[in-house]
Amino acid sequence: MGSDRFDVLREQVRGQVIEEDDAEYDAARLVFNGMINRHPAAVLRVSQVADVMAAVRFARGLDIEVALRGGGHSAPGFGTVDGGLVLDFSARRGVRVDPAARLARVEPGATWADYNHATHAFGLASTGGIVGSTGVAGLTLGGGIGYLSRKYGLACDNLVSADVVLADGTFVTASEAENVDLFWALRGGSGNFGVVTSMEFRLHPVDMVHIGIIFFDATLGAQVGAAYREWIAAEPEEMGAFLGFHRGPPVPFLPEEWHGKPVAVIAGMWTGDLDAGPAHWQAMLDAGPVLGSFFAPMPYPALNIMFDGLSGIPGLQGYWKADFLRTLSDDALRTAVHYAPGIPGVHSANHFYPIDGAVQRVAPEATAFAYRDVNFSPVIAGQWPEPSENEKNIAWVRDYWGALHEFSEPGGYLNFQDADDQSRIEDTLGSNYARLAELKAKYDPDNFFHVNQNIKPAVAGAAQAAVPVQQPAVLQAEAVPEEARQREAAPPDANPAEGAAT
Repeated sequence: MGSDRFDVLREQVRGQVIEEDDAEYDAARLVFNGMINRHPAAVLRVSQVADVMAAVRFARGLDIEVALRGGGHSAPGFGTVDGGLVLDFSARRGVRVDPAARLARVEPGATWADYNHATHAFGLASTGGIVGSTGVAGLTLGGGIGYLSRKYGLACDNLVSADVVLADGTFVTASEAENVDLFWALRGGSGNFGVVTSMEFRLHPVDMVHIGIIFFDATLGAQVGAAYREWIAAEPEEMGAFLGFHRGPPVPFLPEEWHGKPVAVIAGMWTGDLDAGPAHWQAMLDAGPVLGSFFAPMPYPALNIMFDGLSGIPGLQGYWKADFLRTLSDDALRTAVHYAPGIPGVHSANHFYPIDGAVQRVAPEATAFAYRDVNFSPVIAGQWPEPSENEKNIAWVRDYWGALHEFSEPGGYLNFQDADDQSRIEDTLGSNYARLAELKAKYDPDNFFHVNQNIKPAVAGAAQAAVPVQQPAVLQAEAVPEEARQREAAPPDANPAEGAAT
């Protein structure tokens, strides 16, 4: 089992295969979360769909695990695996925009900064993440909450089709017209059903937006939060803004004496008429003594990358927890205020994202994302630079989550969960879990794709260990369809943003 075992793979792919003795190995094995220190046997920097098909068959034949890395933001470090093969899509970041049809075709390594850069050139957008360095594919497969959720639904609600390499190495397209059950599962079922090699999104007219950021003393968080709860419910869906608890960042519109101290913040954007924007923020300016604020009309992508310097830094230690809240109750707000003094540092955050409006106009059974009747999705995102602080800061995240969970729903937003949340998977997928387990048995009966928040195959597969086997079932002809070849050959209409994927 020496390194020559990957020579066969090298002969079958166009992408670079990197092993432990290669100079690039240490850089290639790293993921966004600096707490994750795994050593894969090899990293394949994917060049095209054919690489993925070959790699999946190769890994099954060698009986090794496979991890999928798109943007690489996975807090649990699901983009890597000890002793296995990592499929790294960081070189596949193209975004092809069809402005007439209002569609965008996206490669699996693209980040939301890449996506927004490309679509904004045409005055278009769809729901993406809060941080620009987050991967498009991973966020979408887990649901996809963002600033535009109230107006245009989740990222997965805007997904039109996806190209997928299945567990036997065959290629399919999933949409409302073909492989409909797989398309249903992809929209909230995460990476359990195959390797997504291309995604197509529906776009909406979003150009300049009115951005607002308002800081308050965190001790007033219950008062401010109660005002926010009433305000966001009454605001038109063009308002997308979250309530957060932070340590004051070093920004010019927050007095220096508040830098590093616990603060509450309202942040987001008004996507309606720009001249009407200021009036829509007034109720929150009246919610309590304001420490500092910033308002300005800006391009939508500017907001999406605004916090990358705090939360989008690769290499920070990270540990996350999440829930769903039917309402932002007074008890939940008091809990947030109680734990605010323990926020690990300026890189950490506790946010409460609104998921009403368009999100709730989709039936719970219409996609795999089942929590369509809750109003908020809280995340406790602990991030800090020093490994020596891990034990203390992980304890703070866990203690806070334990207290908040008393007022929450059983499940939580999958994209905000950590590795030790695997035991919550049935609660997280809620009423759709049984159907997802059945589809897992259909598309991945041996649980080959299990380096994720894992759905066990139903019936006989449910009792099996999460290990690959040698003989996958053939689900479809093995050739890549001509349409996929054309997508591979076509250059993007707009260049993706500069910068390395993580």
